[in-house]
Amino acid sequence: MVYDVGNNTGDLAMYTRGCLLGSTRFWLFAVLLAVPFCGASKMFAGDPQWVEVRSPNFSVVTDAGEKRGREVAMRFEQMRAVFGSLMTKAKVNLPVPLQIVAFRNTKEMRQVAPLWKGKPTELAGLFQGGTDRSFIMLDLSQENPWTVVFHEYAHQLMNGNMQDRFDSWFEEGFAEYFSSIEVDSKEARVGKIPHDDYLILQQVPTLKIADLFKVREYSETYNESGGRRTAFYVESGMLTHFIYDNQLLPKVGVYFDLKTNKHLSVEAAIQQAFGMSASQFDKVLGDYVRVGRYRYYSIPAPARLEASNYTSHPLSVTDANAVLADIHLHSPDYQARAITEFQDILKTDPNNAAACRGLGYAYLQKRDFSQASDYFKRASQMDSKDPRVHYYNALLMAREGGFSSSADIPVLTQELETSISLDPDFADSYALLAFAQSTSGDSAKALATMRKAIDIDPRNENYRFNLANIYLANRQPDQAIAVLQTIQNSSSPEMASRVTMALANARQFQQGLQSGSVGLQTRESTTDDSDDSDTSEESAPQSAKAPVKWGAPIFIHGTLSGVDCSTEPAAVLTVSSGSTTLKLKVANRTHLILMGADQFSCSWTKQKVAINYRASEGDTDVISLEIQ
Repeated sequence: MVYDVGNNTGDLAMYTRGCLLGSTRFWLFAVLLAVPFCGASKMFAGDPQWVEVRSPNFSVVTDAGEKRGREVAMRFEQMRAVFGSLMTKAKVNLPVPLQIVAFRNTKEMRQVAPLWKGKPTELAGLFQGGTDRSFIMLDLSQENPWTVVFHEYAHQLMNGNMQDRFDSWFEEGFAEYFSSIEVDSKEARVGKIPHDDYLILQQVPTLKIADLFKVREYSETYNESGGRRTAFYVESGMLTHFIYDNQLLPKVGVYFDLKTNKHLSVEAAIQQAFGMSASQFDKVLGDYVRVGRYRYYSIPAPARLEASNYTSHPLSVTDANAVLADIHLHSPDYQARAITEFQDILKTDPNNAAACRGLGYAYLQKRDFSQASDYFKRASQMDSKDPRVHYYNALLMAREGGFSSSADIPVLTQELETSISLDPDFADSYALLAFAQSTSGDSAKALATMRKAIDIDPRNENYRFNLANIYLANRQPDQAIAVLQTIQNSSSPEMASRVTMALANARQFQQGLQSGSVGLQTRESTTDDSDDSDTSEESAPQSAKAPVKWGAPIFIHGTLSGVDCSTEPAAVLTVSSGSTTLKLKVANRTHLILMGADQFSCSWTKQKVAINYRASEGDTDVISLEIQ
């Protein structure tokens, strides 16, 4: 294969930064590059001896020995460091805690492999995502287990360090670009194309550029198995190499702007951005593949990452089994087995904190709050330094009683603050803490805390949607609208629909505030008892009324069991949240911020809802209602 060796780090970084200066949005493309190694591993004999190796940013659990564990940790540290240097970031975020498990052979790996027709699939590496925990699993007996897991790790790094999401071809293309990088003791080689990619593109039908650009996460091509999906991944990676080799990043930025903000079709945006039609682009990319000539860049290997500085300690059999059960708990194929595995661990080791935490989380997912509480309590007693246990305790309180009980909020807040002190990068703890702070009436803290969650996980659209809700709860529709606009082009049809409705209602609320028809709830003033005139609210003059002193906004999840619309244009909602049943008043149904439904219905029953409301002297005022 013929190739040209490119320039050094400075040239690559200078090119990338130069491309991005003209677009504040497109700086996010700055180089997604990282660090795999190659090399075969030996098979290990005998019973597995488990060990945990901790590096500054990773935990590796392995039955392949301490030396191999240190090697795995160092490779991930090097990848992370190269990514950070190319992104010119002082800190590289990883939004969800990551556990790496390196198995000594294929038999061990099969314990966690996804099932196909009831049998474990054969694979060298596996990434398993989760909202509270992610896992990377490797089979160290394979020659090159890194490609798959580094591809997925690239996505995690993008999620933690970029705000916008891009089209699937770009996301997957850069992850493919990322997964094939090599590194040794002197340099990292960035942008090498695996020889297999050329072979694959010769053997499977390729996609037209226009079709490639139209693939979405929910498209059949993206999710089906077979040649078309393989072609999508390989062709996306090849296109990314072509873009870098020909310095086309600025034009890619123009393309996304034309398609997303100017709403041009894919074909029209290609023509304007790249100066050629989609069919001409097909020919140009085809010629690039046929010639087999590409550039790669050499980057100095990251310094001061010696594996000898890492710590390690042996794991007991029960601790190792708890890690495997935790993987199973987060896998659709093994969740039922995980509960039994945790219970078996506790039979032989009743004080195993990880097993108690895992069982607590399993029962929390089943909404068995009593059992979840018992196991979280046991886990806290045995390991008070586990940030996940403190977060789970708070999550349990929120799910069990919502935020309707003011007595629970200080305890819930303390649990979250403890979780954050133990793991300052645990984004979910910040997100839940923001709701507790908003409920307590500290809107400034709530907004700052939710922004912190977004800083750690900038692509989390739920966080942004919730930030907009906090703004709405505090009657700040301008800020809410600005946040909602950043996710209105979500690739998730469900989220896009929710944002569209939320934007419409926020704008209606904005107009109501500007016209004075929303926001001034009044109550009769009874300070002047000497006046013999009628002092009922209906006949009292405006000057005799004073604004109600509403309390801080309260946010709850619950079940809407009924709606009373007997008094026009008001309504009373009967809502159960945990063990509490509330009667919440809507002053005017036509001015309510409504999400998840086209219009207010007086016949709603048994609806899951999320509600923002205020309270004052036994009265309530619903600000927003989301039908879920």
